[in-house]
Amino acid sequence: MKKTLLIIGLMLASCWLVAQPAPTLKPMDPLPFARLGRNHIRYPGDSLVLEGFFQKMDSVVFLGKGKLNILHLGDSHIQAGVSTQQFRDDLLEIAPGLMGGQYFLFPYSAGKTNNPSHYKVSSTGEWSYCRNAVYREGDKRMGLAGAAITTTDPDATVSIVSRERRPTVHSPEFYFNKITVIGYSETGSAEPAIRHRDTLIRGEYDEAQSAYVFDLPFHTDSVCIGLKFLQGSYTMTGILLENGDDGISVHGIGVNGARVSSYLRCSDDFERDLRLIRPDLVILAIGTNDALQPDFEKALFKYNYGRLIDIIHRVNPDCALVFVTNNDCFLRKRVKKKTVYEVNANTPIARKAFMELAEEHHAAVWDLYDVMGGLKSMYAWQKAGMAQKDRLHFTNSGYQLVGDLMYNALIEQYIEHLKKNPIAY
Repeated sequence: MKKTLLIIGLMLASCWLVAQPAPTLKPMDPLPFARLGRNHIRYPGDSLVLEGFFQKMDSVVFLGKGKLNILHLGDSHIQAGVSTQQFRDDLLEIAPGLMGGQYFLFPYSAGKTNNPSHYKVSSTGEWSYCRNAVYREGDKRMGLAGAAITTTDPDATVSIVSRERRPTVHSPEFYFNKITVIGYSETGSAEPAIRHRDTLIRGEYDEAQSAYVFDLPFHTDSVCIGLKFLQGSYTMTGILLENGDDGISVHGIGVNGARVSSYLRCSDDFERDLRLIRPDLVILAIGTNDALQPDFEKALFKYNYGRLIDIIHRVNPDCALVFVTNNDCFLRKRVKKKTVYEVNANTPIARKAFMELAEEHHAAVWDLYDVMGGLKSMYAWQKAGMAQKDRLHFTNSGYQLVGDLMYNALIEQYIEHLKKNPIAY
């Protein structure tokens, strides 16, 4: 009997080991326009800065326990959503059932601007839009999303579908039963409500969060948000979808034209909203627009980043940080009625600033600038169909590649962590 139980136990243990996920790098063909051999996470200072994040990742990946929140924060590269989506999808392929239970987003297309690719938005009625990158008198207060939409139309709605715009067989599904609608009414009063079939579902007001919270009696992947008791105007600054599941949640927040100072402009509400997701890792990809300015100052750039990091660490002192260096880009100018492109000499200066910031703030760096090939490399990416004609933004394929490269750089380090901690298996 004991021998039989021993055999059964060994068989079960064997099955358990076989079933364990084995994180691997995403295979890549040689890329003549990129330096794949340099696609690594770098540690200008402490080489253990990601260890706490990786330990929490162990529990999520191998035990299915815990919530891991990653925030990808940036500018137009992130508002496009493609690199964040690719990075997230790569992470979720490590093992089945890793999709986490939170999804922070903003309905950009309601403000007639481009929406990220990893969820769909539609709207009715008239909404005005403002963003943190543009300073105008009368702008509305903004939070983590760095944007706001405002309406005085009582019939205005915003609809969200938590599915990718161009789904693949590997695209994850996300169903939620809790919605937090963040916003306020500066003039008069307003109350957002969920429109479900022919009824309006009312939420509970959370004064500290300046939000209405809706607990739905069902799970869904789509929702229509309308307004009840609208008098005056209502401003929406963000939406959080939740289902309570353990797993990995990747939030992409980007604003066209944003600089580091743009997010500092939203500092109070930014910090309040950040507490909703309390990130374990923030991937900081802001800096392209800072370095496009002719009066770019490295010292001011670092000072502003220091203030932003202080906010992040007030929310979660243990939050890990990974800086992403600016991609190579060109400056577009008009000379004698012709468009000419000049090398942006500020990009390598900004790269040095990122390295110094990482050392000073105990962070890591993913050196996209170096992986691309350094100065003037954007031209080769454009010739390969990976960058747009403006030599500043990537194409859809280029952004997908950036997401894959970022995933490989992070997972390479995670695999090294697992080698040093075999108990994680």
